[in-house]
Amino acid sequence: MNKMAKRIGVLLSGCGVYDGAEIHESTLTLLALDKLGADVVYIAPSVEFEVVDHTKGQATKEKRNAMVEAARISRGNILDAARARAKELDALIMPGGMGAAKNLSSFATKGCDCTIEPSVGKIIAGLADLGRPIGAICIAPAALAAALRDIGVSGVKLTIGNDQATAAKIVEMGQVHVDCAVDDCVVDEEHHIVTTPAYMLGESIREIQPGIDKLVRTIFDLAEERS
Repeated sequence: MNKMAKRIGVLLSGCGVYDGAEIHESTLTLLALDKLGADVVYIAPSVEFEVVDHTKGQATKEKRNAMVEAARISRGNILDAARARAKELDALIMPGGMGAAKNLSSFATKGCDCTIEPSVGKIIAGLADLGRPIGAICIAPAALAAALRDIGVSGVKLTIGNDQATAAKIVEMGQVHVDCAVDDCVVDEEHHIVTTPAYMLGESIREIQPGIDKLVRTIFDLAEERS
């Protein structure tokens, strides 16, 4: 392994668009990082969640653990978010999927009054304090907006595309929403934060790839600049 490789955390929230991390977004993120030679650290919170039957889009009575499910994406290599340390990461990327709004935060049910899962909040707070870059994809910027609000960071430029209802909630949490095309990303250079809409706008894996590639490249470059 290249000892000089950037250690980039990928914060997963389970496995599956309706109750965990969006698999296409996660895979494209991991592919882009691998092409850049990054040392990926797979992270997920060890929390229970209500399983959604993906053939029907309906909740079941079953409960699973987000970290255990996320290990399906990481091929078994996963770090409990409670054990992750911001100082050991050069950057963090948060793929989307409803797990970001259900397992990383309570945004799905409480909107701008949501709370952040404590271990996740601690990682984001640590990275923000160190001035290290954070990327968020799809709906994940909403969770990030709340985490930043909770540590007194406001006015951060974020995007979830052009969904005005969700954008309004981001603004209510003290951040700035910027409309963005699916193949692009929004960069807040002051706060070292990069976001892209992905499946908030895109309808296929082909459509979301360019925006995710730009986000990953930008995060990687920011991490190198700050090393």
